Amino acid sequence: MKLWAIAFLLAGALTVAATGDRVYTADQISNTVSVIDPATNRFLGSIHLGEEVPAALSPLYRGELLVHGLGFSPDHRTLAVVSVGSNSVTLIDTETNTVKGKIYVGRSPHEAFFRPDGRELWVTVRGENYVSVIDPVKREEVRRIETANGPGMVLFRPDGEFAFVPSSFTPEMDVIETATYKVIARVPQASPFSPNLAVDQDEVWITLKDSGKTQVVSAKPPFQTLTVLDTGPITNHVTFVANATGRFAYVTVGGRNQVLVFRRSPDSLPKLIATINTGDLPHGIWGSGDGRRVYVGLENGDDVQAIDTATNQVVAKIPVGQLPQALVYVPNAVVSDKGTANLRPLDLAAQALHLELRPPVGVTSAAHASVAINSLGPIDSLQIAATGLEPGKKYWVMLVGSAEPQELVTFSAGIGGAAIAQALGPLKRVIAPSQAEQAMTLEVRLEDKNGALVLQQR
Repeated sequence: MKLWAIAFLLAGALTVAATGDRVYTADQISNTVSVIDPATNRFLGSIHLGEEVPAALSPLYRGELLVHGLGFSPDHRTLAVVSVGSNSVTLIDTETNTVKGKIYVGRSPHEAFFRPDGRELWVTVRGENYVSVIDPVKREEVRRIETANGPGMVLFRPDGEFAFVPSSFTPEMDVIETATYKVIARVPQASPFSPNLAVDQDEVWITLKDSGKTQVVSAKPPFQTLTVLDTGPITNHVTFVANATGRFAYVTVGGRNQVLVFRRSPDSLPKLIATINTGDLPHGIWGSGDGRRVYVGLENGDDVQAIDTATNQVVAKIPVGQLPQALVYVPNAVVSDKGTANLRPLDLAAQALHLELRPPVGVTSAAHASVAINSLGPIDSLQIAATGLEPGKKYWVMLVGSAEPQELVTFSAGIGGAAIAQALGPLKRVIAPSQAEQAMTLEVRLEDKNGALVLQQR
C-alpha cells in the first residue's frame, strides 16, 4: 500500500464521524450559520448573525448581512464566518456556538482561512485588491497583501510555505510566499471568475464559474497549469478526498445539479469516474475527516446532502438555512456530548418554494432554470439560476397572469451561457396563492419584456 494511504488510514482511524464532528453552512439570505451533526446527519440548529430583510436594511442595523464564507482554525475550535454585505469576519466558538469577536475589513470580503500554524487568519477582500491578514487573538488587521483585483479565496499548501489566491474579476491566480508575504507567481486563469479552490502538497484546483471549467495547477514552483477540465455551467466549489482506494476531487456543478468525481494520480491527468445527481444548485462542498463522506450544500434547495464516497451515492438530506453558500466539515469541533448550546430552529428559513423553469412546449432548447423563493417575513427573496442561454444576451424575468406582466429582474448571461439573479417582493403569495385566487407564473424572455419566450413555469 502507498505510504500516503497508510498515513491516511492511521489518521482516519482517529477522525471517524462522531458526535464531536460538525458540518457548517453559511446561509446568505437568512444570515445564519447552520450546524449539522454528521454522525447522525441531523440538523442541530442555527447560529443567527443577523436579521432578515427588510430589517437588515435599516440604517441603524447592527447585525451581519449576506453571510457567505467559512473557514476554521487548525485546532478546530474557532469558525471564521465572512459576511459580504457588512464587510465582516465573525469568530465563533465551536463548542458553545457563541460569537468570540468580530473584525471589520475592506469592501465585500468573500472567504477566509487560517494559516496551518494558526497564527494568522487571511481574508480575501474581493471588492478590492488585497488579502487582509488578521491577528485572531488581538482581532485586528496587521497587514495587507496586494493581489490582482477581486481575490476570491485563499488556501494554504499543507506545509504552510505558499498561499494560493485565485481572482473573481481578473484572469490570474496569485501565489504568495508566506514567509515574506510577497506574490512570487501570477498564474493565468482560463477565465476571470474563480470563486473557490482546493489545495494539497501536489496540486491546486480552481473552479471557474463563468466558463464552467476547473483548472489544475501544480502546487510546486514554477506552478504550471497541468490541465483545464470542462466541468459544466456554474462550476462552484471543489474539495479533495483521500481514502484507502485513492485520491479524488469532488466538484459541484450548479447548472447541471451534479457533483463530478475525478480520480487524481501523480502519474496521469485527472479521470472522471462518477457523476452524482443532486438537488438544485449544488454550491459548497467538503469531505469528512475520514474520507468516507462528502457534504454538499444545495443553494436553491436549502438543503445539505451527504454522499457516501464508497458508492458515490447520496445517503442523507438535511434541511438548512436560506441559500447556503460555503460549507465546511470540522472534525472534533466540540468535546461535549451535545454541543447544541445557543442554537436556534430554522423558523422562516424552512418556508421556501422551489420551482423549475423549462422551455415552452414544442421548443427545443438547452435552457433551464431553478428558482428558490424564501420567506423574509413580510416579503420574499427570489433567486433564479439559469443555464443554456446565449452568452452576453440580456434576459427579463417576468411575473405573468395579471392584466399587465410585471418585471422582476433583468440579467445578462455570462460567457458560459449561465447566470444567477435575485429579486425581492411578496412573491410566494402570488405564485402559490390560495385556491380562491388566480395564480401567477414566472417567465424568462429574451432582450425585453415583450421578447421571445425562453423559459416558463409549467
